[in-house]
Amino acid sequence: MKRIAIQGIKGSFHDIAAHQYFDGEDIELVECDTFEDVFREMAADDQLLAVVAIENTIAGSLLHNYELMRDSGLTIVGEHKLHISHSIMCLPEDNWADVVEVNSHPVALMQCREFLNRHDGLKVVEVADTAGAAATIKRRQLRGHAAICHKDAAAIYGMKVLEEGIETNKHNFTRFLILANPAKAGKYREMTKTNKASLVLSLPHEEGSLSAILSILSFYKMNLSKIQSLPIIGKEWQYLFYIDVAFDDYKRFHQAVNAITPLTHELQNLGEYTV
Repeated sequence: MKRIAIQGIKGSFHDIAAHQYFDGEDIELVECDTFEDVFREMAADDQLLAVVAIENTIAGSLLHNYELMRDSGLTIVGEHKLHISHSIMCLPEDNWADVVEVNSHPVALMQCREFLNRHDGLKVVEVADTAGAAATIKRRQLRGHAAICHKDAAAIYGMKVLEEGIETNKHNFTRFLILANPAKAGKYREMTKTNKASLVLSLPHEEGSLSAILSILSFYKMNLSKIQSLPIIGKEWQYLFYIDVAFDDYKRFHQAVNAITPLTHELQNLGEYTV
């Protein structure tokens, strides 16, 4: 059985992503209140895996998770893209006419803004977790309250779905990374199929330093699928660059890394995996 640390509880999008990625496998969730807790659990148990959201097609990158991942020393062994669809649900005894307050995570509320604008009589209250909103309403029997979360949470917590697919943008996806202790990573990846890697690097603070790196990656036919910059604390106007590259030749990927390494102050390979 695989033990998977997630931020959230059963019925959360992290839970759904974990079960989809490890489809057909027996897994046990380690439920954490925060992403910091996820990384603390990982540090305490090298047998654990983690499923961690890293970016959303609407809300953008989860910048703090980049920092947590880099500082943790964990390695990426996979990724999963999950279609995000929200539903609104309430206690079985309630109906639309009874609902006066809606609870959910602030990102979920933002993603359902048009729906909420059409129901402007509802009081909107932010909470820490989407599925947690449903669990709290059920546990405390909060009549007149509704939760916005994935429809699967309704069956888990005995709630009634009032409407499905209430997100504003139907092309809403979140990318999750699967993380492991580097010493245990080999058994979770198939090196012969590896076709993507995530790097983080710092560069000299001088003209053309980034363009030189990009030119080399282009020469080696690396497909730059994402670049994200984050400021280096204490070094004004200097940045860390998080880069995702896709490739079809594993040997050529390592040649590219060897070629850019002398041009960096620091380069860290966060993980090589299959998509």
